[in-house]
Amino acid sequence: MARKRVERVVIAGGGTAGWVAAAALVKQLGPLISITLIESEEIGTVGVGESTIPTARTFHDLLGINEGVFMRAAQATFKLGIAFENWGRDGSRYFHPFGSVGRSVWMGDFQHFWLEARRQGLTQEGYGAFSLEQQAALAGRFSQGSKPPLAYAYHLNATGYAAFLRSLAEPAGVRRVEGKIRKVELAPESGDIAALELESGERIEGDLFIDCTGFRALLIGEALGVPFRDWSEWIATDRALAVQTESVGPPVPFTRVVAHGEGWRWQIPLQTRVGNGLVYASDYLSEDEAVSRLLGAIDGKPLFEPRPIRYRTGMRASTWKRNCVALGLASGFIEPLESTSIHLIHVAVTRLLQLFPFAGMDDALTARFNAQSTHEWEGVRDFIILHYKVSERDDTAFWRRCRDMPIPDTLAQRIALFRESAAAYQGGEDLFRVDSWVSVMLGQGITPREWHQLGKLLKPGELGQAFGDIRRGIAATVATLPTHQQYLNDYCKAR
Repeated sequence: MARKRVERVVIAGGGTAGWVAAAALVKQLGPLISITLIESEEIGTVGVGESTIPTARTFHDLLGINEGVFMRAAQATFKLGIAFENWGRDGSRYFHPFGSVGRSVWMGDFQHFWLEARRQGLTQEGYGAFSLEQQAALAGRFSQGSKPPLAYAYHLNATGYAAFLRSLAEPAGVRRVEGKIRKVELAPESGDIAALELESGERIEGDLFIDCTGFRALLIGEALGVPFRDWSEWIATDRALAVQTESVGPPVPFTRVVAHGEGWRWQIPLQTRVGNGLVYASDYLSEDEAVSRLLGAIDGKPLFEPRPIRYRTGMRASTWKRNCVALGLASGFIEPLESTSIHLIHVAVTRLLQLFPFAGMDDALTARFNAQSTHEWEGVRDFIILHYKVSERDDTAFWRRCRDMPIPDTLAQRIALFRESAAAYQGGEDLFRVDSWVSVMLGQGITPREWHQLGKLLKPGELGQAFGDIRRGIAATVATLPTHQQYLNDYCKAR
C-alpha cells in the first residue's frame, strides 16, 4: 500500500502543549501543511507548569518571539536557578544555578579544582559561591546586559503563555475548532487515526494527529492502546495541590523548592502573583493534611482554594504510534521538581519539525523519534530520582523509603562515579549539564572520596589566586546589576 502524504495536521487539545505545537508548526511549515486545533472551553487545563529552563529561550528564538511582548503577556519574571531547602536535612540549603560554575578546563571540570582548594584550605566557600547566576539570584539582581551574560529562563503564567501562543498561531493560519472529542475513528485497513468526531457531530479528518489531551491520552492511549510505563517505584509522589497567592514583596529571580516530610512544595514568583504548590505521596499523607500544610506555609492571601491534581509518574512506551504523536501530559508526566515539563514539549515539537513525515508514516522516522524521546525522558527521570535517593533525611517513612529504594542502573553508575572520583558528565543528547549534576550531588551531601589532581599542577599560589579572581569578578558584576524588580519595570512590566 502506498504511503499517504501528510498535508493535514490535527491537534487534539489546546493548553500549553497544543498551542506550542500549533505556533511552531505554522511558523516553520505553514506553507506546506494545514493545521487544525480542537479544544473546548469547558475542559480545564492542569496549568501548574509555571517555570522553565534556559532551553525555552532557544525555542522562542525559533518562533521569532519578541521576548518583552511574551513576558508582558505571560506576566513572566526571570529565573536564574532553583533554591533547594531541607533536601539534605531539615534546615539545609543549596542552589542549582543555571550557567557554568567557576572555570573548567579540558582535562577536568571546576569541581576538581574546588575540592583541591578546599583540601588546601584556600577556600571554605561552597561550590555555588563561584556561580554568577547563583550570586545574582540570591542578591535579587538581574540584567540581560551583564558581562559575562547571565544564563536565564522564565517563570510564567501557563494560561497566559498558551493564550499568547494562540495569538501568534491563529493569525498565521491555524484553524481553531471549538468542541469536545466524542470519538476517535480508526481506519480499518491500516489502524491509523482517520478522523476525530466531535460532540457536535462535526468530523475532522487528518493525516497526522497530535495528542494534547492531557492525562487522559485520548488518542495515543485510549484509541491506539500504547501502554504507560509506570515509574512510581522510583518516584513515589502521586498528588499535588496548586494555589495562587497575592504577592507580598518583589519577585525573586529563582524558584524555591522546599522539602517536607512527605514530598516538597514550590514557590514561583510572577509579576502579578505567586504560584504555590505542594507535591506529596498519598500513601504517607492525606489530602486534608496536605492542604493544611500548604496553606500554613504560603505567604500572601490565597486567590482560590487549593486545586488537587492526581498523577502517575512515567511515560508512554511510545510517544509516536502510527500517525499520532503525543505531547505534554498525554506523553507522560514527571513531577516539576526541575521545571522540565515545558522543555519536554518544546524539544518534542522541535524534533517533530526535524523528522516531519511529509511522504507519510515511516517506521525509521518513528523509531528515531521514540528512541530520542525515551532517552530524554529517562535522563530527566534519573535526575529527579537523584534528589530523593541521596537525601540525608531519615525523619519520616517517606524519606526512609527513598533512601532504601533500588534505583535505575544508569543513575547508580553516575552516583558511584561521582562518589569515587568527583567525575560527572553530559552525554550528547542529555539535558542536564555537568554543573547541574555536580550542584545537586554536592548540595545534597555527596562528598567525593577522590578527585582529579590537576589542581596540584599549578604553581604555588596560583590556585588561591584563581579562586580569588573568580570571586572578585562575580562580586564586581553583581554590584553593577539593577534589582530584578527594576529590570522588569523597565523591560516588560505586566499590566
